[in-house]
Amino acid sequence: MKKAIFIIICGFWTVGLSGCSFMHHNGGSASRLASLPSYSGPKARVTVADFDVKATKATGEIGSDVRNMLVTALANSNRFAVVDYQKNQVALIQEQQLSVSAAPQAGDAPQPKLANKPADLIITASVTEFEPEMSGGRAGVGGGGGVGSGRWGGLLGSALSKSHMALDISIVDASTSKSLAVTRVQGQASDADGSNKNGFSGSGGLGAGLSAYANTPMEKAIRICIIEAVRYMSQAIPVDYYKYTDKG
Repeated sequence: MKKAIFIIICGFWTVGLSGCSFMHHNGGSASRLASLPSYSGPKARVTVADFDVKATKATGEIGSDVRNMLVTALANSNRFAVVDYQKNQVALIQEQQLSVSAAPQAGDAPQPKLANKPADLIITASVTEFEPEMSGGRAGVGGGGGVGSGRWGGLLGSALSKSHMALDISIVDASTSKSLAVTRVQGQASDADGSNKNGFSGSGGLGAGLSAYANTPMEKAIRICIIEAVRYMSQAIPVDYYKYTDKG
């Protein structure tokens, strides 16, 4: 009887090692998002609008903190000159979009211009998904097993915590109000990903609204999302917008 129990335990242990190997592989793939290639050329001049928060588990303060992290990450990438956001610029763009849509359609009609624009590009974003604790498998022996209570609970380990965040991003030309690119970027992490901060510097502090998620999978998911946003912008913005140096 004791021999049979020993064989069963060894079986769980073998399956568990396989599960752990798979989970750490996922964590490794997340870690490689850590940085962009170094860059020292001209910069694109951008401004980042206030974030729209649509996720039910997020707040306006969270949206503000995530925006601040994006501003810091854009500046730290050395690809962007980030200028102060002016709400009246976005209001003018919205008015222009309405006037253009209501105007007669003429193929050679010039696009309206904005006066005294502080940036060539306006970045708008919405927090569309914010899930600090998604359902998952189990950490420890057994990986994704469903047995986690009773006499096997200690052996199989605690429940695996996963976190997820998504941003809908739009890049708008400030002088024409034309949308250049629209996308959704996502970040996901779990307890199995290891350290939440290793390799994820450069996105700024979490801020008061996000401080509760420090050193958790949610912090890493947020930072992955920010890094992916900067990566996307650096690829989606046309090269002719990169025309400014640190001197002006």
